[in-house]
Amino acid sequence: MSGSNSFVPNVSNNPDAPEEPTSPVSMTVHSLPLPDARRTFGRLQMLLVLACCAAPVLVSYFTYFVIKPQGRANYSELITPPLAIPEQLPLVSLTGESIKPAALRGQWILAVVANGACDATCENNLLIQRQLRETLGREKKRVDKVWFLTDDAPPSPSILQAISAGDPTQVLRVPRAELSQWLLPAEGQLLDQHIYVIDPTGQWMMRAPPNPEPERNLSALSKFKKDIERLLRASASWDQPGR
Repeated sequence: MSGSNSFVPNVSNNPDAPEEPTSPVSMTVHSLPLPDARRTFGRLQMLLVLACCAAPVLVSYFTYFVIKPQGRANYSELITPPLAIPEQLPLVSLTGESIKPAALRGQWILAVVANGACDATCENNLLIQRQLRETLGREKKRVDKVWFLTDDAPPSPSILQAISAGDPTQVLRVPRAELSQWLLPAEGQLLDQHIYVIDPTGQWMMRAPPNPEPERNLSALSKFKKDIERLLRASASWDQPGR
């Protein structure tokens, strides 16, 4: 039949002749590592970006907490590790408005603790709080003043007038027992005797010694001011005035 051999392989009678392929040439495609390499490179880029964003905060705290304390004495006591403000801390303004703890973030805070009667220690701490902030010059805009009022007694009009002059002190009522779960006095001292320093992330990280009296001992106020200035310099790259 014509064409009957068209599908028969061409077999040579010469045994030494090279064998011709009897099936189409197959190609093996090996997987290339390029996509995996790209994914790995992308992850590294993302981690690098995150590290760059976090670096200023990490470096500033490392500088203050690790390097500087080894080379000089601090007037105030560093709290390590810092303690974040409890999210459920019940804060209420003098007008009865409930204030969320997160509202305290975004500024450095000098905090005084006292009841409404505000004894001599309270008055002195409020005075130091006000004087210290004013001596910071243009950096004072990065610092707020807070009075944690630990009972239901109303502060005297004269005290309220004094702390309302200029940039007013924010007065927030909070139960003493619950505040004591966050802020702590030094051993053998009372909660009301210190001025507490809270950083812009809402973490308590420093407290001043009890009963510093600037009118009798200006060096105490000067030393406290130096501690605050160091903190402001260390955080200048990531902290800006205003919430």
